[in-house]
Amino acid sequence: MTDLEIAQSVKAKDIREIAKKLNISEDKLTCYGNDKAKLSIDLLKNDPKGKLILVTAISPTPAGEGKSTTTIGLADALSALDKKTCVCLREPSLGPVFGVKGGACGGGYAQVIPMEDINLHFTGDLHAITTANNLICAIIDNHIYQGNELHIDPTRVLIHRVLDMNDRALRNIVVGLGGSTNGVPREDHFDITVASEVMAILCLAKDSDDFKERINNMLVAYTYDKKPVTVRDLGCAGAIALVMKDALKPNLVQTLEHTPAIIHGGPFANIAHGCNSLIATKTALGLADYVVTEAGFGADLGAEKFFDIKCRQGNLKPDAVVIVATIRALKMHGGVLKENLTEENVEALKLGLANLKQHCENIKKFGLPFVIAINKFGSDTDAEIAALEDFASENNYVISLSEVFGKGSQGGLDLANKVLCACAMPSEFKYLYDLNLTLKQKISKICKEIYHAKDVNYSQVAKNALAKLTKLGYGNLPICMAKTQYSFSDNPKLLGAPQDFVMEIRDVLPSVGAGFIVCLTGEIMRMPGLPKEPAAMKMDVIEGNAVGLF
Repeated sequence: MTDLEIAQSVKAKDIREIAKKLNISEDKLTCYGNDKAKLSIDLLKNDPKGKLILVTAISPTPAGEGKSTTTIGLADALSALDKKTCVCLREPSLGPVFGVKGGACGGGYAQVIPMEDINLHFTGDLHAITTANNLICAIIDNHIYQGNELHIDPTRVLIHRVLDMNDRALRNIVVGLGGSTNGVPREDHFDITVASEVMAILCLAKDSDDFKERINNMLVAYTYDKKPVTVRDLGCAGAIALVMKDALKPNLVQTLEHTPAIIHGGPFANIAHGCNSLIATKTALGLADYVVTEAGFGADLGAEKFFDIKCRQGNLKPDAVVIVATIRALKMHGGVLKENLTEENVEALKLGLANLKQHCENIKKFGLPFVIAINKFGSDTDAEIAALEDFASENNYVISLSEVFGKGSQGGLDLANKVLCACAMPSEFKYLYDLNLTLKQKISKICKEIYHAKDVNYSQVAKNALAKLTKLGYGNLPICMAKTQYSFSDNPKLLGAPQDFVMEIRDVLPSVGAGFIVCLTGEIMRMPGLPKEPAAMKMDVIEGNAVGLF
């Protein structure tokens, strides 16, 4: 059965029943049908006493690692052990849904439902973010057209229009063409919605008041005199807050085994900070004893940003980490081609383990206990599993074979028990860097200690941007690296654990409202493109039912 067929075979419980598992009263719910609901922001008032478990992964490959699947399966397994559990996930972007990566609802018998709705329009949060972002853009262009009282330099507008779609044709455009009544012509760009600073602000805001203040602080342009222009100067933060009023509320759904799931926000980890909203996580920590969440892509991206950005801004203290890997992906890191991954190859596996080990050692730098979860496939052989267990034993790593994809919670009981043991250990959580370091020092610390680069090289554009942002008083902000997810380096073809490379920083951008500085490395793009054969080509609706959606 496909993921969609499995999801459609399970009857969802009424969302009010799911809410009762977390002691949420009906007056705190805004139901979207019987299987989805928005949660009241008032639930943030609960004391966040729950244990926080982060699920991350090795550097991803086209072979797949199953991080979301493991996250959901672990939550179900904890529930099966009678632990009051909630899983917190990001909302899927339509870009990868229609592109190649797929959705974000898990897989097999470890999924959240209704997966069709969640993967498509859900409760409209991403549409609200798109509208809010583009409203700011429209107001800027209108301001310039109507006399430009703020003296905005049209060549120095920082905010870009967004669309929740992979559309490379919109990466570079010109707006305002067609004569004087259509605005002032200028070069512009489209980003994907999940790269919007509005998305980042949604996911890092502590509450609705903090959201509006962060929107006000967004640096959106410079004047002809190179002075900063913020949303506060434009005077439209109130309208943005109104557009986002409902989108600020977390979404409650359920897993296939009816474990409560809160899904809210969805920034990419390769171009943004890659975590679900702080509002959702803190709400869950006030409702459940164990909260399982994930961070995008590998631990070098999602986990580092989860710790240094999200946890720092939200004063969160994680209790344990799960690092997901597959034998297939490890063999790919060891040099095996994708078409040969089902063949036994212990030597390639051993080579690929360098990637897993580097992620493990990086997690240690944050002072957290961790468990390695091997997402088991039918092609994994006894010899390969034995080699993996030997590796874990030699390095004193805790490891668990997870079969939640095929068995649901019953395939994750060993993992759940080992995670509970990790949660019982004392946490010595710490950040990688101090905010008082210079921007360059913080960038260097990430590149050398997490990516293991031998040096960092800055383009002249990046150097100028760093100097300007420091002069404007933004030097104490954390760093959000925009980097390929496929490698520790900025070269997606350098698999395994490369060491002898130079990290290239080509530009540095302010996300002042979100509260971080973005560094663009290599060829990373903020608007992806579709593959030659998009996943959208296989989708349809027949007799009212979705088909072809994974």
